[in-house]
Amino acid sequence: MASQDWFDKDFYKVLGVSKDVSEAELKKTYRKLARKYHPDSNQGDPSAEAKFKEISEAHSVLSDPEQRKEYDAVRAMGGGARFTSPGSAGGNGGFEDVFGGMFGGAGGGRGQQQYTFQQGGGYDDILGGLFGGQGGGRFGQTSGGYRGFGGPTRGSDVSASATIDFITATQGDTITLQTSDGRPIKVKIPAGVADGQKIKLRGKGQPSPDGGESGDIILTVTVRKHPVFERDGLNLRVNVPVTFVEAALGATIEVPTLGGDPVKLRVAPGTPSGRVLRVKGRGVKTAKGVGDLLAVVQVAVPSHLNAAAEEALEKLREALPDENPRADLLARARG
Repeated sequence: MASQDWFDKDFYKVLGVSKDVSEAELKKTYRKLARKYHPDSNQGDPSAEAKFKEISEAHSVLSDPEQRKEYDAVRAMGGGARFTSPGSAGGNGGFEDVFGGMFGGAGGGRGQQQYTFQQGGGYDDILGGLFGGQGGGRFGQTSGGYRGFGGPTRGSDVSASATIDFITATQGDTITLQTSDGRPIKVKIPAGVADGQKIKLRGKGQPSPDGGESGDIILTVTVRKHPVFERDGLNLRVNVPVTFVEAALGATIEVPTLGGDPVKLRVAPGTPSGRVLRVKGRGVKTAKGVGDLLAVVQVAVPSHLNAAAEEALEKLREALPDENPRADLLARARG
């Protein structure tokens, strides 16, 4: 914004507030006006867009304590005067009339002081020196804002969270979230999203205060645990209990799948507890690949035996070779 605009525009009037408005009231008033005139809510209405930029421009100055102080000082000194270019007609009320005394001039005309503006300089460079700035922005300060001093300010990012069920995380779906101001937002959950993963919703965060790009929503996903399945990368793990007889003699068993019919697997004779049986292609399906279903065999030991079962086991023990299955473990532990 050129310094001339600070003379011409009454930012307090633009926002409809008094000059002694508090920071909290200023913020509240701006948010109300921004919601009313935001382009997203007034598509195809150029007057609303222009009004939004105007209130954003006013807020960007008045919300900054330093800029507000300088704006008030310039308005008080200027008294509504306009800048006039060297050599133009108009006589009184020009740049020298307002600031002549500061530069050692007598004021009242253009004969007392001469200023030459080089390329890249301007009124802001001179005013910046008066207020201790370094030039290159509004009174020496780089800032966001409409009209490009530092570029429009990007809206703030917003952190959010969503809890989804295991199947939704595995297979993907579209869910609807509600923002703090009541806006519904549809979110596409990609297949295979993991617990704790973050999803960026570009442009769905806080709007810019001065017509720039909106911020993002950073959504953290929490996945509910499944009572049967666990994720292992793209694979799904499931613990499958088998009886001692099935593990010892072999059997064909049914294994559940996620969201589908059970599949039949062959348990070979002598299968130990912990052995993994793999079902190809029945894991998590994503654009990057397809996982498998990993069925982990767990030999189930009966907790109660009747007399006949105990007698049969005693006979089995007598028939089995006299060997210690922990002998190799003990030997390796001794080194």
